[in-house]
Amino acid sequence: MNPLRIGSRGSKLALWQAGHIRERLLHESRGPIEIVVIKTSGDQFSATPASQIGGKGIFIKEIEEALLDGRVDLAVHSMKDVPTDLGADFEIAAVTERGDPRDCLIARTGATLESLPHGARVGTGSIRRQSQLRRFRSDLDLRDLRGNVDTRLRKLDAGEYDAIMLAKAGLDRLGIADRISEVISPEILLPAVGQGALGVEIMASREKEFPFLGTLNDPDTMSCVRAERALLAALEGGCQVPLGAWGRIEREQLLLDACVLSADGVEYLRRRATGMVNDPEALGRSLAEDLLASGAGRILRLAGRTVGG
Repeated sequence: MNPLRIGSRGSKLALWQAGHIRERLLHESRGPIEIVVIKTSGDQFSATPASQIGGKGIFIKEIEEALLDGRVDLAVHSMKDVPTDLGADFEIAAVTERGDPRDCLIARTGATLESLPHGARVGTGSIRRQSQLRRFRSDLDLRDLRGNVDTRLRKLDAGEYDAIMLAKAGLDRLGIADRISEVISPEILLPAVGQGALGVEIMASREKEFPFLGTLNDPDTMSCVRAERALLAALEGGCQVPLGAWGRIEREQLLLDACVLSADGVEYLRRRATGMVNDPEALGRSLAEDLLASGAGRILRLAGRTVGG
């Protein structure tokens, strides 16, 4: 039997994620499964700000090429890295149960966001995080930071930064959540679209070959992520845009929060909407329309995006 091949980036976190999917599929007696490491554009230019590399999907493009030419059968991604426009060739076959979607602060002194000293150097490569942090603490010295989790922690420990921002789910998965100084409330900092969720991507033409992937899918997480991605698509945003969103299910309804900011955090627009769990895209589009009607398009244009509506 030919092994099932899972395409993955080579970082420790990406390999954990691919290994997690592999173990779950092995538990279903799927036969031999191997992980194929593929270096992406985002990895090759890890010292360059993501906004300067150009193009969407810098962490999945080369993996999708491997799907296209048959070098791998499946791909495992952090859903926050997956562009909203996959194209007709690909589909997300499953989204696993979401980890903690929140961002967290890791400070060398153990300080919280509120107790960091004036002018503290905080590292993050995310425009979304930077703009929301500027709104909460305009006195901080926010600096670009890229690389995998180990690289970022090493730079922190070397004294290049006083604190850094990371996604909590990644630290949980790597077993190093004890490094966290503070988990940031979504009231202060809304997460990225899809943050904390893992997706399994396949070629759309091969869907019938992998019916077992349905065992990986968590319906609640899938609904939340679909709502967030519909919102992002309607706002024509990408991963490098000052926009946060958080979907969750409460009392059998889908609740979606979203915010749009100027890069300096001065202009801030936040809205909430509630809708049906079985129609998440409608909720995402509706909230996007509300944001656009309230001026989100102008704010995003200030951030360098062209937004319709």
